[in-house]
Amino acid sequence: MKPYKIISYYLLMLTAFVMSACTKMDDYKKKYEPNGPIIYPGKLDSVQVFSGRNRVLLTGLFTSDPKIVKYRVYWNSKQDSIETPVTRTSGVDTAKLFIPNLPEGIMTFEIRTYDNEGHVSIPVTLAGNVYGSLYQSSLINRGIAKAELQTDGSALINWADVNADDGLLSMQIKYTDVTNKQHDTLIASLPTALSTSLPRFKAGSVISYRTAFKPNKTAIDTFYADYQDHSVKADVTSIYLSNTGPFQRDSFDGRWGTLAAPWITNAAAKNKDGGTNGGYSSDGGGTINWETWNNTPVVNGIVYQATSSPLPAGNYIVSFDSYSEVQSNSSVYCVAAAGGSGIPVLANLSTALGSVNMFNGASVGGTSPNSREVKTFTFTLATPQVVSIGFLGNIVGNGNPGSYFTVFNIKLFKN
Repeated sequence: MKPYKIISYYLLMLTAFVMSACTKMDDYKKKYEPNGPIIYPGKLDSVQVFSGRNRVLLTGLFTSDPKIVKYRVYWNSKQDSIETPVTRTSGVDTAKLFIPNLPEGIMTFEIRTYDNEGHVSIPVTLAGNVYGSLYQSSLINRGIAKAELQTDGSALINWADVNADDGLLSMQIKYTDVTNKQHDTLIASLPTALSTSLPRFKAGSVISYRTAFKPNKTAIDTFYADYQDHSVKADVTSIYLSNTGPFQRDSFDGRWGTLAAPWITNAAAKNKDGGTNGGYSSDGGGTINWETWNNTPVVNGIVYQATSSPLPAGNYIVSFDSYSEVQSNSSVYCVAAAGGSGIPVLANLSTALGSVNMFNGASVGGTSPNSREVKTFTFTLATPQVVSIGFLGNIVGNGNPGSYFTVFNIKLFKN
């Protein structure tokens, strides 16, 4: 076959193939695109979902297709949706849509755009978290490691450390100052080593505070733990007690004596000088003291004073600094009791508001082991009342050496 006849043959075959392909494409379009080719408007770009309280904020960008006139967001398996009109400009436009009344949990959203001829874009699908009452109920306030009144009259709050990823934003504190003015202070949170000073804090009052959280860094809503009260430890010794150390004396023989007012000493506490003195010693610069050398026992000896006025309802701490050589067959208690008429004897100690046993670990007939320590106990008042605070001794006399202790000071704190 001549070359030009071969070329003609192949051209004829190619034409037949093209015509056949076109016929098949035309048949496909007639069957599946009876109204012409499918047109997809430009989809929403850079879509984000921001969490909120039973709602979300959905944002995105219209970067192309100026013919878009609206978009629709579907959720709940497309059973719910919101349609929003769009006015395009010549540049990049922003979509910003709040979707309210959503149930708590993970929600999936589908977004489609529409042009002015009713064409629909391919979907953009993404998920977001919705927060509500379950998350709210899980919130607890940031802990307070210590809250104490300072010598300058301010209250110092040391906050417990937290994890930086806990979503904690701030603490809101309400408190009263010495002029009874109410304050509402917002404290920005730091994860560690955070302290807050509340100036001119009213001693004996409490702070009320709540903590603000965001469930994640981009959340659009802030959640709050419930307000709770917290006491501020305050030294109220000088308000309600006096002659609290170094102790002043009333009668005195050169070493032993009795305590000056407002302390009251019962007869059983006077184990020196034939029942004249006892409960006080010049040792240590003036201390509450009993010594039983030379067989001078103390049986239900009591020294006490009543608070100068009723203590407000609340929690209290009694603290005292002492040195003790009290032997194991003897006991000394620091005691607080309701009312101004004194503290109970040993048989009725259970009726006290609170008490603590002084160290009594010395060997019988010896002066060791011994102890220098600050001891404390607590009590609570449901209603305001006067309280008696003092020491109860039941100390055996055992010759030389006998039991011995000194109390250097006593303090009262409202907690």
